[in-house]
Amino acid sequence: MVREITSAQNEKLKEFSKLYRRKYRERTGQYIIEGIHLVDEALKNDAQLISAFLRGDFGRREEEKKLLKRLENGGTDLFVLPAPLFDRIVTTETPQGIAAVSSQPDCEVGHFFEGMSDGNVVVLDRLQDPGNLGTIIRTADAAGFRHILVMKGTADIFAPKTVRAAAGSLYRVRFAYADSPQQALELLKKNGKKTVCTSPKAGTVCFDADIAASTALIIGNEARGACETFLRGSDLLVSIPMEGTVESLNASAAASILMYESVRQRLIQNI
Repeated sequence: MVREITSAQNEKLKEFSKLYRRKYRERTGQYIIEGIHLVDEALKNDAQLISAFLRGDFGRREEEKKLLKRLENGGTDLFVLPAPLFDRIVTTETPQGIAAVSSQPDCEVGHFFEGMSDGNVVVLDRLQDPGNLGTIIRTADAAGFRHILVMKGTADIFAPKTVRAAAGSLYRVRFAYADSPQQALELLKKNGKKTVCTSPKAGTVCFDADIAASTALIIGNEARGACETFLRGSDLLVSIPMEGTVESLNASAAASILMYESVRQRLIQNI
């Protein structure tokens, strides 16, 4: 059933708009996805979509009609808005006419390692840039790192900019939160993961380290790098070789290099 909303004072619309703020996402366990691609990815991966908000002209193209049918069949509440109102409430610069409210996945650390075996993990240590986070999540998905451990102090992985940058990978990666680096190290070691942390002072270059499997790659804060607890407690410190006067790489670039070095090593070992 499709219901019409004509006022910005509508309670459903107010609840939707609140989800652009982190505290409401954390309070409700819900977040917003915008655009045809992300809604399609959510449905493909059986995410629970609670409601969807549509611009008045959405549903004219065949692709849009099929998407609406899938939402209706899935029991999602649908609300249609006048175009000016819809464009005002979303954050995408060029809105595609659809935004939905999704339930956040189970992020309990107790379930994080279930069925992981020799899989690899990415640890996000207080990263702050939503674009970096989304890019790392997307790269992790592509490189086969399907588990991401998020440290307290890291930006919200369910913020709209992060969700857009992740481009659907959010639904194919398992997340968990850790309160402290010490807790993270204990959990990773207990579950047989070799902890590898990047440091410009490390004597081992990442290409010489065995990071093919059962490895947890720790990606530090954009400005300060990994914290002292990770630097001191990790099994191995590695550096990424750089020439010239460049002191460091963007966090997502560094993470991509390390993850795809892991891919390269796995491919060689499987030959």
